[in-house]
Amino acid sequence: MERDAGLDVIKLSDKDFLRSLENAVRFGKPCLLENIGTDLDPALEHILLKQTFKQQGSMVIKLGDAIIPYHDDFKFYITTKLPNPHYTPEVSTKVTLVNFTLSPSGLEDQMLGIVVAEERPDLEEAKNQLIISNAKMKQELKEIEDKILERLSSSEGSPVDDLDLIAVLEASKIKSQEIKAKVMVAEQTEKDIDVTRSQYIPVAINTQILFFCVADMANIDPMYQYSLEWFVTIFLGGIAHAERAEANNIKQRVLNINNFFTFSLYSNVCRSLFEKHKLLFAFLLCSRIKQHNGEIDMDEWRFLLAGGTSKPKEVPNPCEDWVSIRSWNDILTTGVLPKFASFSEEFKNHADGFKKIFDSSEPHREELPGKWNTDLDSFQKLIVLKCLRPDKVTNAMQDYVAENLGQRFIEPQTADLHLVFKDSSPTTPLIFVLSTGTDPAADLYKFADEMRFSKKLSAISLGQGQGPRAEAMMRSAMERGKWVFFQNCHLAPSWMPSLERLIEQIDPDKVHRDFRLWLTSMPSDKFPVYILQNGSKMTVEPPRGLKANLLKSYSGFTDDFLNSCGDKTVEFKHLLLSLCFFHGVGIERRKFGALGFNIPYEFTDGDLRICVSQLKMFLMEYKEIPFKVLVYTAGHINYGGRVTDDWDRRCMMSILNDFYKPEVLNEDYKFSESGIYKQIPPSNDHNGYMSYIKSLPINDTPEIFALHENANITFAQNETNTMLGALLLLQPKTSSGGGKSREEVMEETAKEILGKVPKPIPLDPIFEKYPVMYEQSMNTVLIQEVIRYNRLLETVHNSLQALLKALKGLVVMSQELENMANSLFINSVPSMWAGKAYPSLKPLASWVVDLEARMKFITDWIENGMPSVYWISGFFFPQAFLTGTLQNFARKRVISIDTISWDFKVMRESLTELTKQPDDGCYIRGLFLEGARWDPIKQMLAESRPKELYVDVPVIWLIPTANRKNPDKGIYECPVYKTLTRAGTLSTTGHSTNFVFAVELPTDQLQKHWIKRGVAMLCALNY
Repeated sequence: MERDAGLDVIKLSDKDFLRSLENAVRFGKPCLLENIGTDLDPALEHILLKQTFKQQGSMVIKLGDAIIPYHDDFKFYITTKLPNPHYTPEVSTKVTLVNFTLSPSGLEDQMLGIVVAEERPDLEEAKNQLIISNAKMKQELKEIEDKILERLSSSEGSPVDDLDLIAVLEASKIKSQEIKAKVMVAEQTEKDIDVTRSQYIPVAINTQILFFCVADMANIDPMYQYSLEWFVTIFLGGIAHAERAEANNIKQRVLNINNFFTFSLYSNVCRSLFEKHKLLFAFLLCSRIKQHNGEIDMDEWRFLLAGGTSKPKEVPNPCEDWVSIRSWNDILTTGVLPKFASFSEEFKNHADGFKKIFDSSEPHREELPGKWNTDLDSFQKLIVLKCLRPDKVTNAMQDYVAENLGQRFIEPQTADLHLVFKDSSPTTPLIFVLSTGTDPAADLYKFADEMRFSKKLSAISLGQGQGPRAEAMMRSAMERGKWVFFQNCHLAPSWMPSLERLIEQIDPDKVHRDFRLWLTSMPSDKFPVYILQNGSKMTVEPPRGLKANLLKSYSGFTDDFLNSCGDKTVEFKHLLLSLCFFHGVGIERRKFGALGFNIPYEFTDGDLRICVSQLKMFLMEYKEIPFKVLVYTAGHINYGGRVTDDWDRRCMMSILNDFYKPEVLNEDYKFSESGIYKQIPPSNDHNGYMSYIKSLPINDTPEIFALHENANITFAQNETNTMLGALLLLQPKTSSGGGKSREEVMEETAKEILGKVPKPIPLDPIFEKYPVMYEQSMNTVLIQEVIRYNRLLETVHNSLQALLKALKGLVVMSQELENMANSLFINSVPSMWAGKAYPSLKPLASWVVDLEARMKFITDWIENGMPSVYWISGFFFPQAFLTGTLQNFARKRVISIDTISWDFKVMRESLTELTKQPDDGCYIRGLFLEGARWDPIKQMLAESRPKELYVDVPVIWLIPTANRKNPDKGIYECPVYKTLTRAGTLSTTGHSTNFVFAVELPTDQLQKHWIKRGVAMLCALNY
């Protein structure tokens, strides 16, 4: 469009960006500013507003600090590669926004053209020729009409007497009829061609569905970026390599292309996906295809991902002994789906059949009882499974993908450097996407050696001040045909635009054909999209599982190293194996979420290496093995240096003490009860140790981590929740199809919440009824709670009313309101509410029910006075309540609050029996126990029952006691947290902001047993 006018193309990252723009303004040339972000350079302000003015008779404009001549022919274009940019109203009013993003229909037409051009080039060429000739003939008709109108307007006198005009009209009429006849023939021919082309439409539809699946993956991780050009290349390869069909069997050929291309795309994308996202991607491909075919109801799809958006009617649970409260609520909520209208009723009638599924080790492969096995399709059965056994949903997703796309879509996709290198070129960088604790440098050096490039490989670790050196290295390598390896690009975000410019400027005709650019980076939204879209990507992950970690650790040892401690070689071998076990256990406990550690620490090979060096050094220097020194250096310095949570440090030290102790020097020592993980005779050489490690099970059992069997269920449920949460991020912002529109769902949800959530509580009557008193701190606690809740309630009400107005078009839909509406649609708590609220992991529907219950607790307190038993989970800030209780006791006894601590008693009496407050302290309720259960008969902690993840804790009496001596045995000091994640920001006390306080619970086990079990109490669950 502007090529002939001498279009200037510039970027904000260009060194002479303003000078190039100035020249375009001066000389009236068109200018294109490429790849901007969400913010614009302030220097462009006057250009965008076109604030010209006259100076000494000439038109001028301000650019930055300079005033320059303005040419009227100057045109300014700006483009962005951001998939969904949000510009402020201030920016939007200064420019004309044009959306050039791909639409499904536009991409479908483009893909249809490509496939027909490959399969039937004669048809596509004829089609294109017809389009050109039709346009030309229609242009001729327009010119004839314009010519007639011109002659008529310029004719003097009567047109009937103008012989020249009549001749022109006659000639035009004949010409017009000829052209119209040709157009009709051409249009008919085009229709005939379109009939044949239409047979390839299924390929175009399938291809556009797959493209948007790939494009949406960027919402999961910023490194998952793929260009249309790359996609089309794979598509063309799919067409070329798909199995041919018999002549004229286009239907079979279409099927072959779709099948081959779908798997080819999946394989290529999988190379650049982390392991945890591969099943997600396969399930996304499968479900999007099914949705387009009308085989998945969108309301059912939303229900699977987000659950119900409203509280079901309360119906007694018919199977309380094995159906949890959460499962029963989910079963009741399915009633909003037409297909499941009678499910909760039928559930009672077929309880035994559903119990069989619940108890099965493979519930996703069991048949449903009654009519449900035939009435529900395989997708709808996922909803039933999510209600009963959410820990097996990912397994069921695998089966669903295998059933609909094929077994190969759930099999591991191998990716090696040879494959990545094969897809590269001098202009295509090779990108390693890292996860914590990984370094592909050794693999790359080995590959370079295989390719005979080890002497032609230069490496540099990027960071502050390394940019100029890296640029010089790259320019030299481009000329000489070397490889350059830039490590840790995420540590040099400010240099990334320069790297992008360098790659863009590579001239394929001038660069040496052997040149390759290798990059490593952690996932970062600062990494240039251009490089990601045009590069060949490969993820690098640490080994998964204890066995893989041990193999990795021992692969770095040799026989010489194992025998390098002289007369302490036997002890060294035993302690080395023990230390490597500890390293693997520490890494693998992360997968169990908060049961493992509150915070998922990234222990690295470097931590192990320094511990091994110190182990060897201390063994050589001390006659007696200094276990205390070994434990201290490993637990408090090397590994402990990463640990920021005090309760995690307690856990890690308990685990370390099991691996660094004199008993591990015994040849028959067992690291686990089953004896699978054990010491082996020190007479073994390196091969012997490797053989033993290879004999270990691939799938770890929780026993080696000192966790209960239920920990595997927690791990699997976390995987399910993570996957469904990620799929929620990929939901298109369109109507739900077939049912209510997206806007109707949002409006209905907003109105429902408005009707449920109470309005802020007036403060004056509370001040009057509960004045601030020295003797009664609870009055102050109550007032503070009301103020906090009122702030939240005002935010909820005001934002919902604003959203309802925006949905009706009465006010502008701001970005904040749009985000809130999206949250309502996917049953998630809006961030603007969460910012004003207490910590919570509940979905929106449960969060609203919980807020109602909290407000009832507060209003009952206001109306009826202090409760006999406090619902500790109902406090916005429970620490204030605990401090207030201690203050009351201190003021009553006239003693310093610093001398008071808690004693604890778990009550035998039920909640209804405790009608009066205790003389000192308070009763609390509402806590849940995770990792263990309370035995009401023995009145102590006991092991969890199978599949019972959380149990209610009886009422606890908190007894303030002066100068109390903490018991040193017979108790477990159990931390209490606000939510299941347990992690929060670190406060000045060294505790997480999620931490409330610690409760001492009676036990007949050693405290370290429950510490390693990850036992804790929680104020609220995630449902």
